[in-house]
Amino acid sequence: MNNILIIAQKEIQEGVRNRWVIAVTLLLASLALTLSFLGGAPTGNVGVGRLDIVIVSLASLTIFLVPLIALLLSHDAIVGELERGTLLLLLSYPVARSQIVLGKFLAHILILSFATLLGYGAAGLALVVGGTPTTTQSWIAFGAMIGSSILLGAVFTALGYLVSATVGQRSTAGGIALGIWLFFVIIYDMGLLGAIVSTKGQGFSPRLLSGLLMANPTDAYRLLNLGSGTAGSVSALSGLAANSMLTPTVLMASLALWVVIPLSLAMLRFSRREL
Repeated sequence: MNNILIIAQKEIQEGVRNRWVIAVTLLLASLALTLSFLGGAPTGNVGVGRLDIVIVSLASLTIFLVPLIALLLSHDAIVGELERGTLLLLLSYPVARSQIVLGKFLAHILILSFATLLGYGAAGLALVVGGTPTTTQSWIAFGAMIGSSILLGAVFTALGYLVSATVGQRSTAGGIALGIWLFFVIIYDMGLLGAIVSTKGQGFSPRLLSGLLMANPTDAYRLLNLGSGTAGSVSALSGLAANSMLTPTVLMASLALWVVIPLSLAMLRFSRREL
């Protein structure tokens, strides 16, 4: 455990030196503040609170931005060290390969968590300072959105590690990472929507639909934050959530599996890799 923490500390220090932490935090904070200031415009039309609009806006932003940031952080975590020659030096110390992966993964999750908490927290603070009326239920949903955003980042960080432990060049890892982002964030949903529209929903039983939605971590995140409550009425996903068999517990478990399985495969692949 001590080795894992030492490696994590090293990665965080490198992230600070490379300005990754500052850049990601400022990016999320600026976008979150912009959405919070603009989020009050539609509240009079839909009859919901301003914080609920901000939750929908930030969740929609997260689906596109957080996976990309996570993949950029993690896609060269192993292959990049290998190309620079620092991985062999690191392995010369009494540290297991699994500890290297877990230490780096922990560091990147902490970086994402810090950036998300500070960035999205700034939007919530802006609403409080502005005297915006809010409810306890809305704040609970806001906190759940931040927590699940970090979990979504962990999913794509784990996928990035699997890529980095498999390929031999950073350029290849970058291309595959971009392909993963395009597939899960854009292409998958376009294909699913096209299939549903073309068949008019025939053959898509609740069980099949639930399985297809869980097969994409961004869909699980989307339903978790935008499929029920006030957010569901604003995002128009309540109908889709009602036709599936997915509860918040099942969706959280799905996202957790999306972290554990790719990360385990990354450690297995790295442990068998010849350097």
